[in-house]
Amino acid sequence: MQSGSNVNQVNSSTASAPDLDWSQVSETVRMLNLAVAQISMAMHEGDDSVGSLSQSFTNMVGNIEDITQAVGDSVESQLPQPTRETILSRSASIQEGMRQSIVAFQFYDRLSQRLDHVRFALDSLAQLVSDKQRLFNPMEWQGLQHRIRGKYSMQEEQDMFEALLRGASIEEALDIVRQRVHEGDIDDIELF
Repeated sequence: MQSGSNVNQVNSSTASAPDLDWSQVSETVRMLNLAVAQISMAMHEGDDSVGSLSQSFTNMVGNIEDITQAVGDSVESQLPQPTRETILSRSASIQEGMRQSIVAFQFYDRLSQRLDHVRFALDSLAQLVSDKQRLFNPMEWQGLQHRIRGKYSMQEEQDMFEALLRGASIEEALDIVRQRVHEGDIDDIELF
């Protein structure tokens, strides 16, 4: 018998090598831990890529602003008007493309927030399920739901959570949120 084992650790008994300590709960916790690890890894990799892209866009915005300023200041210079207009037009087009890219970054930010909330919920659920003292206590489950709900900053997450707690299916909860977004009750991406 092992002493000093951590409550949050899954016991060493597995479905492929069961012993007297094997249970569906420990297998469930393993699968939840796997999901949490996969989400964490994906978020880390995505954050690195988006961070690099964000820095590149910041540099490009500065360069375009410099070009636009230089061309705008060239009224007294030898730069012909058609050339000047072409440069300003292309700069405006590039700035619009960057604005659309910033919107895409905002979608990534929302995705990252959602994945972090999923990671938190799965990790919290794994901890609760693995603790035999808490597993059958309804107050612990209510506390878990309260903590998960408290993490949600986006209205659509809150609405989906409430719908699911009321007994809606996943598809019904998604339909409720999609309808509210479509009707304008929930803000979509805001430009900053």
